[in-house]
Amino acid sequence: MLVFHNFSEMDKLQAEDARYLKSIRLKSLNANTDIATLARRVVEECRLIHPSELPEVEQLLFYLQNRKKPDKQEKHSPRDLTPFEGMELDEEANINSIDDYVELLYEDIPEKVRGATLILHLARNPDNLEELLQNETALGALARVLREDWKQSVDMATTIIYVFFCFSSFSQFHGLVTHYKIGALCMNITEHELKRYDLWQDELQKKKKACEEDPDNQNVKKEHEKALKKYQGLLSKQEQLLRVALYLLLNLAEDTRTELKMRNKNIVHMLVKTLDREDEELLVLVVSFLKKLSIFLENKNDMAETYAVEKLARLLACDHENLLNTTLRLLLNLSFDTGLRSQMVQAGLIPKLSLMLADEKQGQLCMCILYHISVDDRFKSMFAYTDCIPQLMKMLFECGESHMDPELISFCINLAANKRNTQLICEGNGLKMLMKRGLKLKDVLIMKMIRNLSQHDGPTKNLFIDYVGDLAAQIGAEEREEYVIECLGTLANLTIPDLDWELVLKEYNLVPYLKDHLNPGSAEDDLILEVVIMIGTVSMDDCCAATMAKSGIIPALIELLNAQQEDDEFVCQIVYVFYQMVFHQATRDVIIKDTQAPAYLIDLMHDKNAEIRKVCNSTLDIIAEYDKECERKIQSEKFRWHNAQWLEMVENRAMGDDGEPFMLGDDGEPFMHNGDILERPDLFYTADGIIPADGTISPEFFTDYQNGDIGQAGGFPGSMNMDMFGQSTVTPGQRPATAYGIRPDAQFFYSYAGAASR
Repeated sequence: MLVFHNFSEMDKLQAEDARYLKSIRLKSLNANTDIATLARRVVEECRLIHPSELPEVEQLLFYLQNRKKPDKQEKHSPRDLTPFEGMELDEEANINSIDDYVELLYEDIPEKVRGATLILHLARNPDNLEELLQNETALGALARVLREDWKQSVDMATTIIYVFFCFSSFSQFHGLVTHYKIGALCMNITEHELKRYDLWQDELQKKKKACEEDPDNQNVKKEHEKALKKYQGLLSKQEQLLRVALYLLLNLAEDTRTELKMRNKNIVHMLVKTLDREDEELLVLVVSFLKKLSIFLENKNDMAETYAVEKLARLLACDHENLLNTTLRLLLNLSFDTGLRSQMVQAGLIPKLSLMLADEKQGQLCMCILYHISVDDRFKSMFAYTDCIPQLMKMLFECGESHMDPELISFCINLAANKRNTQLICEGNGLKMLMKRGLKLKDVLIMKMIRNLSQHDGPTKNLFIDYVGDLAAQIGAEEREEYVIECLGTLANLTIPDLDWELVLKEYNLVPYLKDHLNPGSAEDDLILEVVIMIGTVSMDDCCAATMAKSGIIPALIELLNAQQEDDEFVCQIVYVFYQMVFHQATRDVIIKDTQAPAYLIDLMHDKNAEIRKVCNSTLDIIAEYDKECERKIQSEKFRWHNAQWLEMVENRAMGDDGEPFMLGDDGEPFMHNGDILERPDLFYTADGIIPADGTISPEFFTDYQNGDIGQAGGFPGSMNMDMFGQSTVTPGQRPATAYGIRPDAQFFYSYAGAASR
């Protein structure tokens, strides 16, 4: 079967089968041509067409004769460029006259412009590209003229680049464009034009300054007006050239290897510099190009160095919908970088984007960008000074019981980690509505937001007292673990002195649940950790601490400590439980006399984690005040730790190279014998006579002297907030920061469904 293709206004008929390709030029086809006669002539001259196909040939010729000419006012596809000034012609281009057009490229500049424009009119029709591809003479001549004469005429350079742009719109022709090195030429032209722009700006600024200095001088004023008019004309032509050149480069950048070459020639710097322009069509192109480049780390770093965000912030005030959307997508890509998020905040994007949240078309993009900014703790408080939080709460309540966008709730979870934001969220019926939805729908993400709200001290924490029963009722084996974790975490945050935890534990029978979930492997680690934190919170109450001790929770905690000793989070929170329990007489005696907790605490006293050391030292200080034997062990261990080098030196000097002692006392006996060096106070270093040689003053006195505690009343050296070696400790009732520098309940929800726009 033969298939005929119409190859455009050149009136060319193509007959094709699986083996042959035959092109027939129909030079005589016009509105007055006899179709039947012409069809018979085509069949007679083309052996590939069987006479039986004559009706089909007539039909195709009739179509060619009566088809509509392309509408000059028609809309162009997104991959096409709109016509620009200088493309108009007083004649119609014809593919049969291509050789004549090529001849014009060897004439003067005006003729070259005319010849290039005629070829451009042919190239704008995709049907002609295959024909032009075969004409190496025409393409070679165009590339040569562009390479040699582009500085002489902006119109000519724009037109020729436009011809190659038409080829670049199709991936199969990229090899042709690369062959003539048009991409590298466009890079050079773009760089040169940007430098020219800077010179124009400087010259115009000088004339403007002269006009301002001498406003009464009419000659200076006229020169300024003339220069401004000339500048506007040059700028218009230059932006046409930049649009075509950059669009061609954007098409070629589909190949990442080509894109890398552009990056090595500072394409990002050029594009960022172009963001200062006012032409919206050019800006759409530039921002689109930057968005494509931004998915690669090196390009993103270049944008950070050139402060692209500051220039993009200016575009958020535009009315051009496509430009605004593309700018937001680029900002979304850049917002994954911490440094660029800082630039966004400095550029004032938080209030600008907050105002756009209500926009149906751009609101989602704005929310995603703001979500990324809210991940950084240092920026969370800035949202309190915008209209962002009231809008978010309105969106939450409008969802009712329907599905909630993950971006929306994720953003709210992050904001709830800030105290000032929490106050705004809880205003009015905010907390009540959140609790209602969270408890009714058992919504894990809403409960995660509520948990973040509950962690802040102040008036907002007291608002949760009304919901303690509702939250405690959710703690049970029948509920989902992730949901129980959030409810339990919220309760654990409620360190409120007036809250009767003993009543809560009894009414909802929570003690067996807490004990059962302390066993390693009984549940997910996240749930077990929340159980430990909950025990630490309720242990602030004397009766609750006693109840916990009687239920056997302390041995369970020690067993859990053994199992999770490599997890700093678990260790820190378990030690905090011990810290709370040693405040109460009933539990203090159990911990000191009936468990190995003091030994574990002494081992952890010099843990590499600072938070664990703080809580551990505070706990040991309290134990030392009530148990003299533990006090001696703790003192000894601290002395060993802080004087390790000195002790090692003394022990080494006590033995000679042959293993025999050479440090002898007055009686000729070795200093050390087989005893403990700490039992020889006469070996301690002196401090200006404070410690005499006879050892009548103990090392504890020297420690007091160092800490300035000599003469103070009290037992154990130091205070509750500073241990004897200057290490700060936590105060009673204050939960320690975790091993990761944040409170265990200050968790953030980092992921959402949408990825970076490409």
